[in-house]
Amino acid sequence: MAPQPELSLGQIQALLDELFEVEFTFRNTTEPADAIKRLVPAEQRFVLDWVGRISSTNIELAYQFCLKAADALRLMDESMIETWVVQAMDSYDRVGLQPALKVIRDIDIFVRQGRERASSALFDEQVGVLLPFVHGLSGRKLKLEQADFAYTDSETIYLPAVMAHLPNPRDNFQLYKATVAHLWAQTRFGTFRVDIAAELERYVAPRHALRCFHALESVRLDACVARELPGLYREMRRLQIELGDTVTGDAWQRLSAPLQAASATVTDSLILLPQALALSPPPSSCFYGELAPGQVAEVMQRRIEREKARFRVALKKIDDELNEGRQERTEAPSPRTFHRLFDEEREPMVPEGFEMELAVDGNRIPLTDELKQTMTSIIQDLGDIPDEYLIPAGPGEYDLSAFEEQGLNPDDVWSGAYHEEGAFLYPEWPFRRKHYKKDWCVVRELQIQPQYDGFATQVLQKYRRLLASLRRTFEAMRDEDRLLKRQAYGDGVDIDAFVEAWADLHIGLEMSDRLFTRMQREERSIAVMFMVDMSGSTEGWINQMEREALVLLAESLQMVGDRYAIYGFTGQGRKRCELFQIKAFDEAYDAEVQARISGITAGDYTRMGAAIRHLTAKLKSVEARTKLLVTLSDGKPEDYPDHYRGEYGVEDTRQALYEARQDGVHAYCITIDEEGQDYLPHMYGAANYALISDVEALPRKVSEIYKKLTS
Repeated sequence: MAPQPELSLGQIQALLDELFEVEFTFRNTTEPADAIKRLVPAEQRFVLDWVGRISSTNIELAYQFCLKAADALRLMDESMIETWVVQAMDSYDRVGLQPALKVIRDIDIFVRQGRERASSALFDEQVGVLLPFVHGLSGRKLKLEQADFAYTDSETIYLPAVMAHLPNPRDNFQLYKATVAHLWAQTRFGTFRVDIAAELERYVAPRHALRCFHALESVRLDACVARELPGLYREMRRLQIELGDTVTGDAWQRLSAPLQAASATVTDSLILLPQALALSPPPSSCFYGELAPGQVAEVMQRRIEREKARFRVALKKIDDELNEGRQERTEAPSPRTFHRLFDEEREPMVPEGFEMELAVDGNRIPLTDELKQTMTSIIQDLGDIPDEYLIPAGPGEYDLSAFEEQGLNPDDVWSGAYHEEGAFLYPEWPFRRKHYKKDWCVVRELQIQPQYDGFATQVLQKYRRLLASLRRTFEAMRDEDRLLKRQAYGDGVDIDAFVEAWADLHIGLEMSDRLFTRMQREERSIAVMFMVDMSGSTEGWINQMEREALVLLAESLQMVGDRYAIYGFTGQGRKRCELFQIKAFDEAYDAEVQARISGITAGDYTRMGAAIRHLTAKLKSVEARTKLLVTLSDGKPEDYPDHYRGEYGVEDTRQALYEARQDGVHAYCITIDEEGQDYLPHMYGAANYALISDVEALPRKVSEIYKKLTS
């Protein structure tokens, strides 16, 4: 490969003038051009390529990168520089220019952190492994979330974004796992069955008392983990040796030894605490995390009230079921009192006593999984099921809805009530930058307002002759017979195979026995997602034809039995990408779906990339041999107020369609845009779109195209 020629100072400055739009920004490009001129040709082109990509995000960010490029090449390889630049652009996308400039300017900090990251474990990368691990542990199911330090509030385990205490990624992952196990043990083995904050307030130095109490509890919990998870405990001990956290004084070992007994509880740790205050506690292993009694108390108070209500209401339901079938009484029967039953080999107050069962009138009561989980959680918090819990709730005593988390109304999302919370976040592909904008688009599924106006009936009447023909056509597609050739057995002779075999025999070759044909009934395994354009440009006649086409298609699909879903899409801006469920895969086509089709109205704009990514994710969850994403649209991707139009919108949509193909989804577009042939081949491929010039033909054409796609 021929060496690349060196760029002159004038050439470099001309390129920078164009990229930095000096005609409007009045930037002086002399200094960055001179810095780039001193680089070797390959480095010059590397820097200029990235300047172009960054400038498509922000010109000031690109300018500052230019000034730091020489230092970056001295301190990092090209791969690490790319990571640095992408982090800066991601910061710009998330929080704005100043934090992004800080990433560029603090290059030394990034280099130091980069070396740490090379050997670290990252929460985002490991959470997919850690979550099944914690769910496999006994007791209450805990959640995992990221925080500045490791702790638990008794419902969620919080872990740091990066674990980098040891020199290799495997050991740092094991530290994550050990942290999860230890914090799980706090909830599982009763650390929070006492009011820690109140107990420690008795001491002159509560913070020091908390540290000593944490150290005592860690001894007890280590012993619990050793009994419950011996393999993991051995790994935790190895990590402590690697970290140098195994040195403890003789006095501390003697004091804490009783806590290793199977019968030890959190009360024993509190009893030993006054003596522990006079000693120096051992160094705390990083996987012990921290105790957060304030957060725990707040979460526990809500949970205890909620679970008491749920438990007693569940007993009320059981009590009512037991009363069913009895002879009518003049007086309402008194509520029964339920009783605990324990495994005879277990003590009721130890954590392993989770095998508790309930009985009434001397008979064991079968428990639902939900009730068992509630009992488990209550015992974790209280160590037992209190007597007052065992009395069924009275009529109207509890309103369980008061204990549910208040949901947010999706229709309030754009009125300022909330933004990304509860929504689906998807990336976007800025083609000049050549790197995704992470979590850039906010997609929310909203309910469409159904219109019970008899629209579907009118369509069926209008197209009754066409519909009869479509139904016959689709019925014939239900399960087609396919002729299989070159079979070892069958009902007919495969002439082509027979001729070839006869020729082989005459030249001395072995004759094949695959000489037959047979018919095989092929079951259809198809899932289709219809993505309907609800942008403002569809208002009027186009919207009418779209809705008519959907009614005819749905009626026809009733005959063939294919699974299908219909979603409309529109929106305005990246934070308002709206999808309207018209029919889900598991919904029947009924009067409600017909009313939703009638309720399809024109909205705002057409940000197709986000809609395609969301509906592709839905298709991925459906079991089918063939998966289709069919778009009904009247124009190219376009959105305001940002720059999602022209080449940008087309390229992001093309990238989203490429991602869909990678996931096994075949995409097809049906459009009435006369200019569609200018951009659809680039987005969908030459054979994956249909241009319908006559809007009135849309209802008929959609069904015909579907038949071709699925036959």
